[in-house]
Amino acid sequence: PVIPCVVSQWSVWSGCAEPCKTTYRVRRRHVIQEPRNGGEACPALEERAGCVEYWTQQGTECNQSLIPALITTGGFGKARKKRAAADGNERAGYCVEFQLVAITPGCLHSHQSYTHWMQYLREGHTVCVECQHPALDSRSLHCYGDGSGSKKNQLLHWQAVGNPQCKGTWKRIRQLDTCSCPSVHSFLFI
Repeated sequence: PVIPCVVSQWSVWSGCAEPCKTTYRVRRRHVIQEPRNGGEACPALEERAGCVEYWTQQGTECNQSLIPALITTGGFGKARKKRAAADGNERAGYCVEFQLVAITPGCLHSHQSYTHWMQYLREGHTVCVECQHPALDSRSLHCYGDGSGSKKNQLLHWQAVGNPQCKGTWKRIRQLDTCSCPSVHSFLFI
């Protein structure tokens, strides 16, 4: 009789191959029954998926330039300030200018009213992203993904909040201690 290959279920995913790097994780399965007499061949026994681990094996945080910036429209800032529980100890924020390098097509296909701001994301444009309370981390005094500590011309990753299909890369130009972002190209770190 024709006997097809039979494989086990997938194992759980491994951890990242290396911490603090964009790398991969692995899952495996094994052959339970080899095919015989022209039976269906065995499928792949290993799969890999992209992976980034933000903590070293010693438990310290990796260089934060690996962490993608989460951004939303600058107009969210006024509403955020009203909602945030102010305790008087908030630090003053700052802004970072970035040049947009690559943008996924998903940014242009956002039709919900809360995603219209994504249409202003264009390759080559300079954007201004504000880091303010409560996104401003009180210990490190920065927003995750702001690119502080990155090398000149290093490509950094960002993702739009509200549309996981809208993401891309940018290069950090400079940090501004006082924010005077133009309203159209003004965004916020989340």
